[in-house]
Amino acid sequence: MYPQLKSSKLFVGILLFLKINSIAVAQPNSPVAKGLKDYYARYFPMGVAVSPQSLKDPKQEALILRQFNSLTPENAMKMGPIHPEEDRYYWKDADSIVAFAQAHGLKVRGHNLCWHEQIPKWLFYDKEGKLVTKDVLLKRLKDHIDHVVGRYKGKIYAWDVVNEAIDDDSTRFLRNSSWYKICGEDFIFKAFEYAHAADPKAILFYNEYNTERPEKRERVYKLLKKLLDAKIPVNAVGLQAHWSIYEPQERELIATIEKFASLRIKVQITELDMSVYPWEKQARALRDGELSTFTPEMEQKQADQYAMVFKVFRKYKSVISGVTFWNISDKHTWLDTYPVRGRKNYPLLFNQNLEPKKAYRSVVNFK
Repeated sequence: MYPQLKSSKLFVGILLFLKINSIAVAQPNSPVAKGLKDYYARYFPMGVAVSPQSLKDPKQEALILRQFNSLTPENAMKMGPIHPEEDRYYWKDADSIVAFAQAHGLKVRGHNLCWHEQIPKWLFYDKEGKLVTKDVLLKRLKDHIDHVVGRYKGKIYAWDVVNEAIDDDSTRFLRNSSWYKICGEDFIFKAFEYAHAADPKAILFYNEYNTERPEKRERVYKLLKKLLDAKIPVNAVGLQAHWSIYEPQERELIATIEKFASLRIKVQITELDMSVYPWEKQARALRDGELSTFTPEMEQKQADQYAMVFKVFRKYKSVISGVTFWNISDKHTWLDTYPVRGRKNYPLLFNQNLEPKKAYRSVVNFK
């Protein structure tokens, strides 16, 4: 055997061994494996809510780029953070998220333009501390939308224009917020008109939670029908999808999608998470002796629930134009502080070490 030939065969053998083993050990979150965006390339974009801090963490950044192709700023574009004073905007955090998305070819959903929470203190009051008039408030809303939507025109493809305007009380229609007390329902109509004027190409959403519960679904439908009949430029509805292993049931989810699809508008899943605990309406602290656990039984129920909802999403791919998870991994989620402060809810597809969970496999394993 010639030395050169022997060395060459050894080298080829080593390469072959490494290639075979790299394929064999590839995990769903490894660089050589497909991500959620690849599995669902024929269906819809897969998005995630982010903060500027998460984009600075190399491990989280790598996970985001591997798995997702759409970003939603979790808080950076809400009115309070981005417009803290009437004559001052804070652009740094929102700009950094949009710049990151553009640098990596990701879509961006804007969230949100008009909400009753996370609003600046100055918004509803004049210099004497009295409530402003309807005309003044609508002018402030228009100025805000003109500045924010105008700044990101052509960079943000969709906006959650009005967020959570339906009351939680099933006997009422619209939430009795300061927006409603001052403007009546006109603030909803005008917000969409202002957003459309600021960026005629942006897809405009009404965004809401608990849409799978029949009584609230009917009130959301009523609002959307009223807007559409008035020729208001609302293009889509966002189902927030803050769900649990206990709800929704498949028939409830299907009924919701079909109900809104009948309006001939698109549907997006905008804030998806799947808690292993039942939903609680009132915020509270973790009780003495109350555990925050993720048992094998919970893990399996969560995987089954995720499998069910994504099976439905795939079935309605002609209606559903995107799915966005609310936070990246169980390491940090908004559910860590609400409704039960200090309790982990383990709601996402990746664990606290950014590793894929059983739920991840149920989402990418099409049956």
